[in-house]
Amino acid sequence: MRKNRKIRPKMMLVFMIFNLVFSVILFPFTVLWGPFEATKTLAVGSILSSRHPQVVKAFLSDEEISEIVNKYDSAATPCPTWHTVSDASTGITIEDINAKAFKGKVMLIKDPKRIKVAVTKELEVRGERVSDFVKDTGAIAGINGGGFYDPNGAGNGGFPDGLTIHNGEIVHNSIGDKSTDIVALDKEGKLIVGQIKADDVKKKNIQEGVSFWPALIKDGKRGEFQDSFWGVAPRTAIGQKADGTIILVVIDGRQPTWSWGAKMSDLYNLFRDYDAVDAANLDGGSSTELFYNGKVINKLWNWAGERYLPTAFVVMPE
Repeated sequence: MRKNRKIRPKMMLVFMIFNLVFSVILFPFTVLWGPFEATKTLAVGSILSSRHPQVVKAFLSDEEISEIVNKYDSAATPCPTWHTVSDASTGITIEDINAKAFKGKVMLIKDPKRIKVAVTKELEVRGERVSDFVKDTGAIAGINGGGFYDPNGAGNGGFPDGLTIHNGEIVHNSIGDKSTDIVALDKEGKLIVGQIKADDVKKKNIQEGVSFWPALIKDGKRGEFQDSFWGVAPRTAIGQKADGTIILVVIDGRQPTWSWGAKMSDLYNLFRDYDAVDAANLDGGSSTELFYNGKVINKLWNWAGERYLPTAFVVMPE
């Protein structure tokens, strides 16, 4: 008589581990080489805008990446529609952006001197949420700021990358005397984008600034960037009109039923439509957030909620 074999816990565990490892190995081939174009676009954009863009380049050539990203053009509309959702009498106007492939928010601030950089209270220990930055500084609005690095692998957002400037002083410098891409405001409230060194902070009268890139518009001219390098992702950016008005932009992304995200050229086109003379990209992805009037007013991609960050741009009361 045949005996029923008992399934041992150890055998079950080995079986589960085998299937998990096999799925992990197979996943990039299925997603990046598979027939699902929408999934492929989303995956490529997410990886390119992460800290490890080399992963996607291990599976796809530059030409293939460019083709995938550029296919997104057929899904986008060149002329997004705007809908004003706030009272301009406060000196702040908030508008919705509704395009076929992406949605977002634009905040216009007439007085550029209301923009300040907020820095985590526990610098080089842990970051704060944008809502915390707004509350701590007494601001009325805020967006995520510059880039950051993670020397201990803890992902706590405590280490801003490049130069961080507040009230005319360098509060953090991770690049020494090397040059870095800066997004900053000088004493007159003029937006400065491009490369500087630490010694330039005083020379240029920079008051508030963080490091990130690329410059989208500099002195009225298109910046140098390639969509195939940056992919499609949630975006945060800042710009300025000739009259000094600050333009804050957040584009939701990685949410196929809501918003795919934007390419750098999409951001450029938006700022051009708003007559920006200078504009630059800020940290995006799961950091992308616009906080106003006590709540997050865009749709966060991060399932865990607000991310902990080292810096933010905040809007102070009039």
